Amino acid sequence: MKKILLVLLALSLLAFPLSGGCGPKAPEYELTYNILFPPTNLHCVLAQAWADEINERTDGKVEITIYPLAGLAAPADTYDAVVEGICDIGMSCLTYTMGRFPACELVDIPHSYPDGWVATHVAWDFYNEFNPEELTDTHPLYFHAHGPGVVYTTKKPVRTLEDMEGLILRSTGVGAAIAETLGATGYAASQKEATELMRKGTIDGSVTPFEPLIGWSQAPVVKYVTNCYGVGYTTDFYVVMNLEKWNSLPSGIQAIFTEVSEEWIEKHANVWVYLDKAGKDYFLSLGEGREVIELSAAEMARWVAAAAVVKDTYMEEKAALGLSVDDYEDFLNEQVAYWSNLSPSEAECYNWTEANVLPLVPAAE
Repeated sequence: MKKILLVLLALSLLAFPLSGGCGPKAPEYELTYNILFPPTNLHCVLAQAWADEINERTDGKVEITIYPLAGLAAPADTYDAVVEGICDIGMSCLTYTMGRFPACELVDIPHSYPDGWVATHVAWDFYNEFNPEELTDTHPLYFHAHGPGVVYTTKKPVRTLEDMEGLILRSTGVGAAIAETLGATGYAASQKEATELMRKGTIDGSVTPFEPLIGWSQAPVVKYVTNCYGVGYTTDFYVVMNLEKWNSLPSGIQAIFTEVSEEWIEKHANVWVYLDKAGKDYFLSLGEGREVIELSAAEMARWVAAAAVVKDTYMEEKAALGLSVDDYEDFLNEQVAYWSNLSPSEAECYNWTEANVLPLVPAAE
């Protein structure tokens, strides 16, 4: 009898861990996160770190699975995919669906953004100041935005405004409007598609920041980059959650999402500056006649004057919709000036990213 009791006791002890007394806990909330960037792009790397941080701070209660390269929904469809619950969280850019976000479009319009650090902080300020109605069908977690757009070309150098005539340039949203105002023809395509389109000669180049030269491996097919930074447009990237899913989370977990998201704004801001410099450096390192063309002050002024039509058109069209465009414009100009006075140096952003983000990049398979 005693032997039987000992056996039963041993069996009960073996079974104890399976009942949940020890070992890792299963997550209470499993979320999906659709991202347009490839897994080795530093913004996707940061998103994975964000997900890991939330998992850690919630003691494993929240587990977020990243789907890079728009694995659950195309970049242009990501926002609506979040609304519909196809994915729980999404990162893409507002410019892929022009007209869908009329107030936020003004963030993208040229405002002399000097870099992505400033543009990112301004984009977040704009949301907090105005809480645009167009975003109320999701729960926005944070925004970030790239540095000033430039012009890539594969064969023909662009040194003057006249050189833009006849070019077909990959561009979206505000970038497309700027390309056409400057004399080119816009061609809507994602960054993922742009490399192959340039390689095939379907398009002559792209209107975009320096970042895709390295972040999307476009440098090998680009020959010239015209640094028209004075035009100073940006692209506003959103990170939003399905509203029903957000409302289902306990307030304590919501607070952790908010806390971590606000910390990540600065990280993305630093990474945008890093990627613009890294993209430019990588492009020039390839040699073979590659050139970054710097416009003269007089020529830059011509480009800025031409691109001003884009803002004038926007202001007129959106005012007709009843939007407070003058208030938006005044606020954005104030915030660009404010953050420009506080921005870290390029070297500081670069060094921070090298120390804190590059070690997180997954090894190539």
